[in-house]
Amino acid sequence: MTEFHDIRFPFAVAIGAVGGPQRRTEIVTLVSGREERNSPWADSVRRWDAGPGVKSLDDLNTLIAFFEARRGRLHGFRFRDPIDNRSCMPSQVPDALDQLIGAGDGVATDFQLVKYYASGAQSWTRMIAKPVEGTVVVAVDGVEAAVSVDHATGLVSFSEPPGEGAAITAGFAFDCPVRFDTDQLEIALDAIGAGEAPSVPLVELRL
Repeated sequence: MTEFHDIRFPFAVAIGAVGGPQRRTEIVTLVSGREERNSPWADSVRRWDAGPGVKSLDDLNTLIAFFEARRGRLHGFRFRDPIDNRSCMPSQVPDALDQLIGAGDGVATDFQLVKYYASGAQSWTRMIAKPVEGTVVVAVDGVEAAVSVDHATGLVSFSEPPGEGAAITAGFAFDCPVRFDTDQLEIALDAIGAGEAPSVPLVELRL
């Protein structure tokens, strides 16, 4: 049975991963030479290659054990993006005012963690499903509040609903849910005591 394993990909290997967000744009060139562009994806999908992070035989053995325990592509797991893994800038510490995650209506008690990516007047909202335990801080109208956090879904819950119009903000670190995008590891021994895995593709999961 397919399931998500709540375990993080080995960070020593992940630190050398290359990749990032991928989008799909369909482009049709008209007779006039102008283009019509459309995106069938509402959200981006992140892809990485963790192969460059393998630097030693110990890294290879750690990778093999992790791959076998996930049964290749069968089970998902957590991956810490070396660059984009928190609600704030990489050089900062998550703060309860980092991201607006909702507004109180006097009824709702559950709010989904999200992260905004803004440039100019445009922005895109990313749902955060795998916050890191112990990092989530939430505020109501700027005042830090106690909440319970579901680290499997990214939902934060208040014991009492925030008042109508109250700004609900949050700060957090997060992982990305991914799976291996191959059922075969290609491994090479390039020197005594050293090895490499030319390609270890990972792809983001939609949960």
